Amino acid sequence: QEQLADSGGGLVQAGGSLRLSCAASGRTVSSYAMGWFRQAPGKEREFVAAISWSGLSTRYAESVKGRFTISRDSAKNTVYLQMNSLKPEDTAVYYCAAAVTIGTVTRRDQINYWGQGTQVTVSS
Repeated sequence: QEQLADSGGGLVQAGGSLRLSCAASGRTVSSYAMGWFRQAPGKEREFVAAISWSGLSTRYAESVKGRFTISRDSAKNTVYLQMNSLKPEDTAVYYCAAAVTIGTVTRRDQINYWGQGTQVTVSS
């Protein structure tokens, strides 16, 4: 059973930045397709960003393109989500996700493991 520990959320003003981290225990992050999803109150969990197991491919939701960057550090067994130019509509609980698959994952039904979530609140 893989354990994902996501962290780094907090309260930030609009236009600010945060970096989320997802530390994996067990297999290395390069064994999985990794991603970030988010869920705002009253809404379904939605895709934010993904990186393939090879690290060569990334994908982003249209709403975060150009502002968010997903990356990984295999030596630290950690995946990051750098979030810049944050907007109030980015407010949500952010979840790290891992899938045993080739390529990138953008759908919840592809995910094998979830982190516990970290709250991001952007004030206007």
